[in-house]
Amino acid sequence: MSTFFAEYAWLVPVFPFVAFTVLTAMGKGLKKAGAWIGTAGTFASLVLSLCIAAERLSGDSPDYSNQMDWIQIGSLKLTAGFEVTNLSTLMLVVVTLVGFLVNVYSQGYMKNDERISTFFAYVALFTSSMLGLVLSDNLLTFYIFWELVGVCSFLLVGFWFQKPEAKAAAKKAFIVTRIGDLGLFVALLLLFWYMPGHALDFTSIHNVFNDSQGGAISTGITTLIALLIFLGAVGKSGQFPLHVWLPDAMEGPTPISALIHAATMVAAGVFLVARTFDIFEASQVAMSTVAIIGVFTAIFAATIGMAQNDIKRILAYSTVSQLGYMMLALGVGSVTGAMFHLFTHAFFKALLFLGAGSVIHSVHTQDIREMGGLGGKMKITAWTFGLGALALSGIPPFSGFWSKDAILTAAFDKAPILFVVGAITAFFTALYMARLYFLVFMGKPREGQHAKESPAVMTIPLVILAVLATIAGFVETPFNGWFGHWLLGGQEEHQASGLVMVISAAVGLLGIYIGWLMYAKGTIRRDAVSSRVPGLVVLLERKYYIDEFYQFVFVKPLQGFGKALELFDDYVVDGIVRLSGHSVAALGRLNSRLQSGQVQAYALTALLGIIILILAIAGRRFW
Repeated sequence: MSTFFAEYAWLVPVFPFVAFTVLTAMGKGLKKAGAWIGTAGTFASLVLSLCIAAERLSGDSPDYSNQMDWIQIGSLKLTAGFEVTNLSTLMLVVVTLVGFLVNVYSQGYMKNDERISTFFAYVALFTSSMLGLVLSDNLLTFYIFWELVGVCSFLLVGFWFQKPEAKAAAKKAFIVTRIGDLGLFVALLLLFWYMPGHALDFTSIHNVFNDSQGGAISTGITTLIALLIFLGAVGKSGQFPLHVWLPDAMEGPTPISALIHAATMVAAGVFLVARTFDIFEASQVAMSTVAIIGVFTAIFAATIGMAQNDIKRILAYSTVSQLGYMMLALGVGSVTGAMFHLFTHAFFKALLFLGAGSVIHSVHTQDIREMGGLGGKMKITAWTFGLGALALSGIPPFSGFWSKDAILTAAFDKAPILFVVGAITAFFTALYMARLYFLVFMGKPREGQHAKESPAVMTIPLVILAVLATIAGFVETPFNGWFGHWLLGGQEEHQASGLVMVISAAVGLLGIYIGWLMYAKGTIRRDAVSSRVPGLVVLLERKYYIDEFYQFVFVKPLQGFGKALELFDDYVVDGIVRLSGHSVAALGRLNSRLQSGQVQAYALTALLGIIILILAIAGRRFW
């Protein structure tokens, strides 16, 4: 029961932070050397994370935490520290492994960018912030790192700030996620107010909201706290209705899409709900809300993905949909299912985004309608992307099948209607991934398209992720519930369902088959749907007009209100100030005219004053 490596877990976020500090201090002069510094910082974190994981896998190692006094005001004491559990260890490995591979890949993708050292500095700061979030032992420090992750996302999405679309996407991401963050902040304040001793550490939260200690906080307040925490997760994890920022965030460099918006940052919301799951379990209303929002987001985003033509936006809506699956799992009580899918999704979605980056790097376009026949020229990219697509589509024996089966099984046991919607979503997922793959890699090459395979520094991470996307699912199968037992200490085990497995595999294969008939063989016309129901296709292409709705209902009125405040400030507030200044200046000029220095003028003024005074006194009788 060793905790040797766990005691040094605080170093995991320190390594990339040191890299960020060095890169920031040295400036742009480092050029490509900065890429190696950033990569080395993440690699050191990966090594230590793997050592911690090996230690916790080798036996029944106890959870380890270490705290220090941070702020003390009278009797109030706030602490800061770190905690190593199986859940946090899993996230450490995912974040550092994907982060390291993205760093390696970026050395090829970003090699010609003049701000390459700045890019790696931002990535290092993000990695450090995400790792600090994972290790936090209380909600206060968790929230601080949560906000730092949001700031880093703003910097990375808007990295190519010379593009208006990138600047707009960065601002949109920052503002929309602030809505969710406000909910999390209010939940933190409520917990501080109602928790015994104002404790905010996760251990105390578990003890208070655990069923055996129920009654410390009323059901109504518990539900409110849970829903506010979930609002924070909705913003960060791109759930409906705060999903609109995530597809636009694809304006950032493609490696950032893989790192932040596929494997780590967006998963923070799922991790938050899992970390505070005892609060949700204490409120059936909160659990139902999480499940309904999750399953609706899953099918909502999957249908939009069917009609998109930008390769990165298709994958972005896929991410939104898969995060909905994870929330569905949490809503039906399956923490194992949610974290298992987070684990597998990190690998195959990072693979798909990096594969998309390899394609974009070669053909210099993101429109899949302008691609075709790339499989013959980019064989490594095509094969690895295909494996990732099969994993995402839930085809056995790839990793996505096992994790998606765990979620659908839990949904089938708790609420069959949720299972039906989840199965339909799985069909749409396979169909739009088949459309994407066949249009990009199959068929005849486009005229004038000079594609070639990406360099080894970009393809090696693809191969590693492809292997993980293929085999990672075997840690938890209906025949081996090791992952769930390890993650939650035997509290939850994967319940097998042959019917669910058959349906899950069948809908995935059906989606790929229909996609093959439409986009590869041509048996079904590609415009078979658009020619019959063009309005539906336009509706999906415009993403159900959610952005337009927000623009009309929120953005325009707020802009108008802001303009009114600007006018009020210019003409009323500033007008009063300007009037005061002009009045004093005019009075000064008048006084300067009166103080002429001529004695005869002063005598005349005094005489006039005396006459007016006499007239006033003498004339009182006539008034």
